[in-house]
Amino acid sequence: MAAPESTDPRNHPFVRSPHFTLFSMSLPLLLSLVAEPLTGLCDTSFISRLGSVSLAAVGVGATSLSSILWVFNFLTVGTQTEVANALGQKDMARIRQINSLALLMAAAIGLALIVLLYPFSDGIVRFMGADQKMHAMAAAYFTIRLFGGPAVLVSIAAFGIMRGMQDMKTPFKIAVAVNILNVLLDVVLIFGLGPVPAFGAAGAAVASSVSQWIGAAWAVWAIVTGVGVSKNIRFQDAVKLLQIGGDIFIRTGMLTVFILLTTRQATLVGADSGAAHQAIRQFWVFTALFLDAHALTGQSLVGYFLGAHWPEQVRRVAGIVCFWAGMIGAMIGVAMILGRPLIEAMLVPDTAVAVFRPAWLVTCLFQPVNGVAFGTDGIHWGTGDFKFLRNVMLLGTLFCIGLLFLVDMTSPHALTWIWAVTILWIGIRALFGVLRIWPGIGASPFKAR
Repeated sequence: MAAPESTDPRNHPFVRSPHFTLFSMSLPLLLSLVAEPLTGLCDTSFISRLGSVSLAAVGVGATSLSSILWVFNFLTVGTQTEVANALGQKDMARIRQINSLALLMAAAIGLALIVLLYPFSDGIVRFMGADQKMHAMAAAYFTIRLFGGPAVLVSIAAFGIMRGMQDMKTPFKIAVAVNILNVLLDVVLIFGLGPVPAFGAAGAAVASSVSQWIGAAWAVWAIVTGVGVSKNIRFQDAVKLLQIGGDIFIRTGMLTVFILLTTRQATLVGADSGAAHQAIRQFWVFTALFLDAHALTGQSLVGYFLGAHWPEQVRRVAGIVCFWAGMIGAMIGVAMILGRPLIEAMLVPDTAVAVFRPAWLVTCLFQPVNGVAFGTDGIHWGTGDFKFLRNVMLLGTLFCIGLLFLVDMTSPHALTWIWAVTILWIGIRALFGVLRIWPGIGASPFKAR
């Protein structure tokens, strides 16, 4: 990853070929995002051979750790925006300061988590529902993965740096290599090979931690040798990142609460409704990867041109990102309609088909709205408008939670109404996301410039 010391915003490829540039940056980002869930499927397949107790124990340990680590997602989102902005200003010294701060904060937080959580490993997995049969295995898995926590946080900070530098290929290479290594180590450490004994679920944890540390070392090496780091770290930058972390924490917390409540309501309707809801939700999460890659690319481009003080290009990025976000959403919706029979055959029990179909159709028709919501999120991440995104999420979630409790749970169309409320929740985010750009409501960075 070379440092573009002489980068002139006027020569940025987006200026000449905006659509091609957007997709050429989004594709490797998408592939890097897809790599992890595919590896998760491989892990699940391997561990399932050990029996239901092992699979459940790994599920408890992995969910416990991931739920803790997502709190620190600001290390990638905030860092990406700050680096992209500094790159637009051609301020390499500033970029090196941010690099050092982000990597040091990630490592420090990861090490602090080991010190703070290690003594409570047993209690954490017990709280997450590990019974006597799986408790020891879940605790061992959690503890081993905990020692890979610093590597995970350093990697996401490093990926934020690289994406802010408009480098989407290096994170892709690292993500693919790490996940391939993880699968290979799984085979050896879970089942044993030659002189290596079978470690079972603990072997899966070791495989993940070792591959994560190798990936983190590669990422840090790429940054140090490519862009560089600095000894001059500013305390106020750390405060700013932590403030961003607070906004993202509240926003993600509200998102998680709403998803949990929709799942709860769907399950309360009945087993068929719960099963159909789970099938829709799982596919929804998968399609979100396509939209997320598009949004993250928009974030980098907006941050870059904002730093370059080129408001016309910032608005141009916003317009093109929103256009393609809606188009990608529409294409996903069409694919979902055409692929309904396959999804039913793969994911939906026969008894749940009747409640699945109308709810599925609602989600298909409103995928363009979902696309715009993701696209505007990326745009506002790029401008650093994190408080606005937090407030919109609070407004939409609290309003739609109230509507969820008004759904008639005895109605045969209850699941469809639950998904209609979900679409409204997404629509509120999309509407305010667009209005923040055109015409620029509130203290909009677009209106100010």
